Formats: sequence, C-alpha cells, structure tokens
Amino acid sequence: MRIAVFTGSRPGPGTHREAAAALATGLAEAGVGVVYGGGHVGLMGTVADAALAAKGEVVGVIPQHLFDDEVAHPGLSQLEVVGSMHERKARMAELADAFVALPGAAGTLEELFEAWTWGMLGLHAKPVALLDVDGFWQPLLGQLRRMADDGYLEQRRLDALGVVTDAAGLLGFVAGYQHPPRKWADGAPPRP
Repeated sequence: MRIAVFTGSRPGPGTHREAAAALATGLAEAGVGVVYGGGHVGLMGTVADAALAAKGEVVGVIPQHLFDDEVAHPGLSQLEVVGSMHERKARMAELADAFVALPGAAGTLEELFEAWTWGMLGLHAKPVALLDVDGFWQPLLGQLRRMADDGYLEQRRLDALGVVTDAAGLLGFVAGYQHPPRKWADGAPPRP
C-alpha cells in the first residue's frame, strides 16, 4: 500500500515538522509507502527524509520545471519527472491507495480538494484524510461544516473525510474506510 502525502514546501513550525516526521516514520514502519511531490524542501522534505530513515519506500513525482530548479530530493526510492503539475497530481493519484493532507498552503489545499472531489465524482474510491496538527485544519473544517449546513456539501461527504492525528489513526481510518456512492449516482442533481 502507498499513501499520497500532500504538504507544504516550507518547513512551518517545529510541531508540524515533528508530526510530519512521526507520520512518515509510522507509515514506513507499517510497510506503507509514501507518494509525494518529490521535493527536498519544507515539510515535503521532512516526510521523505523520515520515511527513508525508517527504511520506507518513498516515490516522488515532480514536474520538469521544479526538477530544473533543483528542488528534487536526490535520495528517493523512485523519482518520476513529469511534464506538468496536472500530470503530477494524476500520477500521484494513480500510485496511491489513499491521500492525506498535512499542514501546507495553497498547493496543499488544491491537491486535497482535487483528490476529495475526484472521489465524490466517482473517479476513484480512495480514502482522503487530514492530519490535524495543533488544530491546523479546524478553521477549514468549520467552513466545510458551514457548507454542509447550508446545503452545498452533503453531510456524508464531510463524514467521509478523515481527520487524524498520527500514523496509527490514519492507517485505522484507511482500513475501515467505506466510500460513499458517487455524487448524482441516481442520475440527477438534487432539486432545490
């Protein structure tokens, strides 16, 4: 099994680095591979370094322009260089059995929401989770609850988004995951 990790290209606070390293170590010790964006910088680099130190498999997928900028991690189990950011996300999704978002910025949010949305639309049936470090994701979860309360997001979709605090919680969530039926599985969008 492999889990795609979405996270920042900046290091963030020390507690975030510690949680990222602990997650990666826990996944490696459980025999779970990591798929990530291929960089050596920020929390991405922390995840890769920790998984590798624990003798885990780490597969990086990096677009050519970032490879050319020399941000690729030099010591991965496997590094794939692709043509674009779009190809990177598609390839990561192919390689992964589940997705987890650690703290990060706009790119992390974009990757998270694309993976989660693809699941809603039936393009995959893979678990998607948030690693909630220091309450980092709580404001986002508040907004998602508002979306559900106002009828924009089905509650079952929000309930299917995992919120975990460590590798054991993530692996437990993945093991027990049941994917909800795809959006509009009955063939028609909901009426007002």
